[in-house]
Amino acid sequence: MNDTTQPITSRLVPEASRMDTVDRLFGLSYSLQLEPAIFQYAEHLAAPRYNGGYWNFYTLSNGGFYLSLRSGITYNVSSANGFEGPMTGDALGIGACLYAYSSLSYGGGAFAELCANHYHWLREYLFMHPEARNILRAID
Repeated sequence: MNDTTQPITSRLVPEASRMDTVDRLFGLSYSLQLEPAIFQYAEHLAAPRYNGGYWNFYTLSNGGFYLSLRSGITYNVSSANGFEGPMTGDALGIGACLYAYSSLSYGGGAFAELCANHYHWLREYLFMHPEARNILRAID
């Protein structure tokens, strides 16, 4: 668990370092499994408004990683649990990443364990996010 005296911070991954970062964190599984899952969950959560976009990459001081939509759009999110509400591209990205990490953590093996770790690291970070309440309501 995170030491509550140390806030978790995010750092935007520079353009030139994006592929090196995901290769270091996830290897080939990023392109084959994780990225498509994140995009699929974003599309599912924010349909019909989300139809692709440019994503920023963020690393977290606790070891985590997430993608965030670079847009000024507020998305109307609807999840299978009945939640409906607004989210920025950053909050939608966190939610989509959490869904993807959770789903992929059930596959077994080292990549599944890695996704489980990233789920918990990102979930720790989300409590510091201004939209934490809606993100939690969407993923619960």
